[in-house]
Amino acid sequence: MPSRRILQLGDPLLRVVSAPVGDPAEARLILRDLRATLHQFQRTHGFGRGISAVQIGEPKRVIYIEFQGMSYCLLNPELAFRSAETFRLWDDCFSFPYLLVYLERAQQVTVRYRDEAGAAREVSASGALSELLQHEMDHLDGVLAVDRAIDKSSFCTREEYLRRFAQRTI
Repeated sequence: MPSRRILQLGDPLLRVVSAPVGDPAEARLILRDLRATLHQFQRTHGFGRGISAVQIGEPKRVIYIEFQGMSYCLLNPELAFRSAETFRLWDDCFSFPYLLVYLERAQQVTVRYRDEAGAAREVSASGALSELLQHEMDHLDGVLAVDRAIDKSSFCTREEYLRRFAQRTI
């Protein structure tokens, strides 16, 4: 399982709208590399829950998430529902691991997708998983957390965030 280089803020490929996956078999190697890359990032940085294929240079509509003991392989995810109720949070990203962005996300979402075998699935989520799904799906459309900042004061380095907000979670 090879870990791949994660594209960093400023790489133009991060702004590309990812193409749909036709046959789930074409996503198998991408998913393998996403898992390996997520685990390597966690070992190196001490955090991380999800990654999109475009972040490893594969502009395909593929996301891999590990959240609270569950793993999700999402092929061609589509937002089926987004609540009007929102919440604000400090968001981070593998593509700019030392920067956090204060932004607003929908409290609840429902996402339809295909799994590794091509079976239709749906996940409804609130709170942290809702935010994570929205973050990763944004990547598939070339949208980054920095684009969703509430205002020009909504940026903080990880070091400063930990100094000021150590008791809170990201």
